[in-house]
Amino acid sequence: MCPHPIRQVIESCDSAISAKDFDSLMQHYAEDAALVVKPGMVVKGKNNIRKAFIAIADYFQGELVVEQGEMQVIEGAGNALVIMETLLHFLDEQGDSVETTRRATYVFRQEPDGRWLCTIDNSYGTSLLDSDA
Repeated sequence: MCPHPIRQVIESCDSAISAKDFDSLMQHYAEDAALVVKPGMVVKGKNNIRKAFIAIADYFQGELVVEQGEMQVIEGAGNALVIMETLLHFLDEQGDSVETTRRATYVFRQEPDGRWLCTIDNSYGTSLLDSDA
C-alpha cells in the first residue's frame, strides 16, 4: 500500500523545522491555519505561525530535530485528520540529549489544485485535555 500523500507533506515540514527553513515550511500551511504553540497558546495565520516556529527554534537553541512515527490519516469532505506519533530530539538545559514522543493531531484541507495544506497543527494531540490551560 502506498503511503498517503500527507505523509510526504509532514516529512517535508519536519525536515524544514529541523533545518530552520521557515520559507519552505510555510508553503504547507493554509493562510488561515492555527498552531498550538503550547497548551493554552494558539496562534492563527501564516505570519504568526512563522514567528512561533522561529521562537520555538530559538527556545531549543536551533537543536530541535523532528521525525514521524506511526501515522493514521482519515479523509472526509476534502479534509483529513492525521493522528500520529511525533518524535522530538533536542538538548536539555544541561546539554544532554532528550527524545520525547507526542501523539499529535493535525487537520489538512485539500486545495482545488490537489495540494494538502495544514489548517490545524496540534503536536500536543489529546494531551491538551490533561493540561490546566
